[in-house]
Amino acid sequence: MTEENKKKPNPIDIHVGSRVRLRRNMLGMSQEKLGENLGITFQQIQKYEKGTNRVGASRLQAIASILGVPVAFFFEDAPGHEPTANRGFAEDSSMAFAVEFCGSPEGLQLNRAFVKIADVKVRRRIIDLVKSLAEDDLD
Repeated sequence: MTEENKKKPNPIDIHVGSRVRLRRNMLGMSQEKLGENLGITFQQIQKYEKGTNRVGASRLQAIASILGVPVAFFFEDAPGHEPTANRGFAEDSSMAFAVEFCGSPEGLQLNRAFVKIADVKVRRRIIDLVKSLAEDDLD
């Protein structure tokens, strides 16, 4: 392996790490908490999430269990990954923007607050409001 290859993370490792970060953030779990559950430091979690360090098979299984997803979740839409008919948590490519939004700080805040609203009618009114605001922006 050349010096250049050692310094550049593998695209699959980067993808797997980004999916770990996405799911961890969706659950509102800190890197410290995930690390505690795995018996490793938050710095190691950071390295996994950046793709700097490759996640081993047994560690990936443990992460999947803690985050409540199948191992396949981390590989969905990976570079060179063929789409499958039964994709579980995977998003359609046309919905990639939604997954990206849900991983953003604003998306996470909105999602966490929205799911705490028990009244279905209130949730529907919020959706209608957001849609009307979005339509106003299109004009």
